[in-house]
Amino acid sequence: MLAPAQADAHAKENSRWAMLGILSLAIVLSMTTWFSATAIISELRAVWSLDDASIAWLTNAVQIGFVVGALGAGLFNLPDIIAPRTLMSVSAVLAATANLSLLIAPNAETAMLLRFVTGLALAGVYPPALKLISTWFVQGRGLALGCVIAALTLGSAFPHLLRALTSNLNWQLVVCSTSAMTVIGAVLMARFAVEGPYPFSRATFDPRKIGQVFRDKPVMLANIGYFGHMWELYAMWGWFLAFTQASLHARGLDLASASLITFAVIASGTIGCILGGVMADTIGRTATTSIMMTLSGLCCILIGFTFEAPLWVFLLVSIIWGITVIGDSAQFAAAVTEVGNSAFIGTALALQLGLGFALTVVAIRVMPVLADYLGGWQWAFVALVPGPFIGTIAMLALRRLPESVKIGQGRR
Repeated sequence: MLAPAQADAHAKENSRWAMLGILSLAIVLSMTTWFSATAIISELRAVWSLDDASIAWLTNAVQIGFVVGALGAGLFNLPDIIAPRTLMSVSAVLAATANLSLLIAPNAETAMLLRFVTGLALAGVYPPALKLISTWFVQGRGLALGCVIAALTLGSAFPHLLRALTSNLNWQLVVCSTSAMTVIGAVLMARFAVEGPYPFSRATFDPRKIGQVFRDKPVMLANIGYFGHMWELYAMWGWFLAFTQASLHARGLDLASASLITFAVIASGTIGCILGGVMADTIGRTATTSIMMTLSGLCCILIGFTFEAPLWVFLLVSIIWGITVIGDSAQFAAAVTEVGNSAFIGTALALQLGLGFALTVVAIRVMPVLADYLGGWQWAFVALVPGPFIGTIAMLALRRLPESVKIGQGRR
């Protein structure tokens, strides 16, 4: 029989993993609205007579909404004013409502506004979830945050699976299904999203401290690493379906399998997130991010060579890319919280998130323009190569600084 102290420790251990599992499921369900429109973009192109620029902005509207929502929440300290379960559940319901309203959108402009609102709402789900899970973990935080990012990845990929499974049915089913899943996620958040035994002190966004953030070398190197990572990530996720369709067309193969391939590639990132979390807790954050970005950068280069190669080669490189492009994502924010001055952590994290997602808007918009200029999608992803390699250089530079001993309890 366990002693009372041992029984209490055992109960806390079980409760934190249970909380991680429940909230990760809620995040999977709610994040299905992020790329719900992207998964059915071929159908929406016909419904609203979209050109390539409109398609890019339909995807970008979510990114812009997320930036506005994340910075706005930080500016007004909403996570400190509103209970996590309320903020997250209400935001998820708003995302589901905006997503479902696509069914009655009369034109592309209205759809873009609805996608903006979806991104705005999801800013009330994802960042608070990262902070909330961190309050349940001190040891193993890298793995825990990796699981949260894995949930985001699987949720983002899921609409492509829905489209693959319902390819003979109306596109409206994807919209209805993702909205329903998000509402279920909201219910889980309303019931279970509570802080753990290791709460953070209040971290607020203060525009007056922006200068301090930019002058703090370790923080800025971690931010540059994140910016490089983000330049690549959402442009890859947002346009991989188009790339896959073009590749299958070049091979003379049926395009119906493109959605399933895209789901498999993006969803493989769940493996990368968990692997990245384990690596960060073992060999360190800067080492993990450097390895992941180097591999994903190489995949940016290699994927063009697989465009008309044997299908198994295309799938192999794509899966490796899917694993490595997201596997390091949780570690940049964690590094900032460890090397930054506690007086401006809130501002530093808001800037990292806001500027990082703002970069995705540019990258997503550039891709179809470059594909058109090059006469096709084969070499378009080369434009993403500078991101992960600049990010790797920044994280290796951070590793050499004396302040890096603060990262990961000494695991740099």
